[in-house]
Amino acid sequence: MKVRTTLDHRYIKRFFLARFISNFGNGMGPIALAFGILHLPHGSAKELGFVLGALTVAMLCMLPFGGVIADKYGRLKMLAIADVTGGLVLMVQVYFFHTGHVPIGALLFSNIGFGLMWGIFWPAFSGALPALLPEEQWQQGNAINQFIQNFALISGTAVGGYLISAFGSTAALFIDALTFIVSGSLVISFRHLTPARAETGTSVRVDMREGWRVFSSYPWIVITVAGFSFVVMVWAGAQDVLGPVIALKHFHGAKSWAVVITCESIGYVVGSLLALRIRIRYQMRFLTLISLTLTAYLVVLSKPEPLAVICVGAFFWGITLDLWGALWGTAFQRTIPREALSRASAFDGMGTMLLRPVGLAIAGPLASVLGVSHTILIFAGVSLLVIVTLLAIPAVWSMELPESLSENS
Repeated sequence: MKVRTTLDHRYIKRFFLARFISNFGNGMGPIALAFGILHLPHGSAKELGFVLGALTVAMLCMLPFGGVIADKYGRLKMLAIADVTGGLVLMVQVYFFHTGHVPIGALLFSNIGFGLMWGIFWPAFSGALPALLPEEQWQQGNAINQFIQNFALISGTAVGGYLISAFGSTAALFIDALTFIVSGSLVISFRHLTPARAETGTSVRVDMREGWRVFSSYPWIVITVAGFSFVVMVWAGAQDVLGPVIALKHFHGAKSWAVVITCESIGYVVGSLLALRIRIRYQMRFLTLISLTLTAYLVVLSKPEPLAVICVGAFFWGITLDLWGALWGTAFQRTIPREALSRASAFDGMGTMLLRPVGLAIAGPLASVLGVSHTILIFAGVSLLVIVTLLAIPAVWSMELPESLSENS
C-alpha cells in the first residue's frame, strides 16, 4: 500500500500535523526539565527522579479510568482535551522557572497534572488511527505516524539543546507546553469521527472489568507487557535520570545529551521506514530479540564510552523502540475488538509503565551508593535477564500476527 494512498484519506494529514507539533515539543521537553531541575540550587538526580516518578504514578492511576472515558465520550475528543489541558498545566512550571524560584510543589502540580492527562491520552490514542483509516492500512498508518513523530522528536531535540544552552530551560519548556495546546486544538476539529458511545447503563467499574477481561484473555499480550515493564524500568532510570548526570560529569551537559537523544530519535525514523515495508510472521519473537539493543546501549553508557559510541547504542535502541511502537500497535489493534480497544489499551499502558516510577525512584539513590556506572550495569543485567526469559516462553515465541480482526472473532 503506497504512502500517498494512506495520506489521501480525509483528516489524516491534519492528524499527522498535530502529532508533529506535539512531538516537536516532546523532543525538547524532557531535556529541558532534566537540566532545569539539575541546575536548581536544590536540584539533584533524586529530585529529578522524584518528579518524573510522580508524573508516571499519576498516569498509572488515571489509565484504567482513561480507557473508560475515551470509549465512553469519544476517543478523538478526549485526545484533544487531554493535549490542551496537559499543555495548560505545564505552563504553571514554565511560570515558576521564569521567575527563578521553582518550589517542588509547582513541579509536582504540573507533572502530576500532565500525568493525569497522559493517562487519558494513551488509551484514547489507540483508537485514533482505526477511526481515520481502513483496517488494511493500519500498519502503514502506524508506521507513517511513527515516522512523523520521530522526525519531530529529532527536530525538537536539536532545537531544544540549542535553546537550553543559549537561553536556559524556560524557553524550551514554554514551547513544549504550547505545542500540546496547538496539537489538541487541531484534533478537536474532527472529534465527530469517534462519537460518544451509546449509553449502556453500565458503571465505570463494570467497564473497567470488561476492559481487563478482554486484555487478560490474550496470554501473549499479558506476558509481553509484564516483561516490557521491567525493560521500561531500567531504561527510564538509566536514560532519564542518570544519563543527564553522566552528560554533566563527563561531557558538555545539555548539548551532549541532546546529541545522544537526537541519535536515538534518528533511530526512531529508521525504524519507521523499516516498519513501512517489513512483514514479520512471528512479531513478538522478532521484537524481543532486537530488544537486546537496550542491553548494549546501557553497557556503553555505563563506562561511559566516548560520546560517539553512546550515540551508536542510542541509535540502535531507537530503531528497536520504533519497531515496537509500529508492530505492537498494529498487532494490538488487530487482536482486540474495536469496541473495547481503549479500555484494553489502558491496561496495556498501565502494565508497560507500571515499573517506570520504580526505575526513576531508585536510580539516584542506587547511584549514590554504588556509583553511576555500577548502577547502569545492574540495569543492563536486568534487561538481559528479562529478554532471555521472554524468549523462553512459548506464548511469546510462537505468537503470529493475525491478518485481520475477523480471525479473532
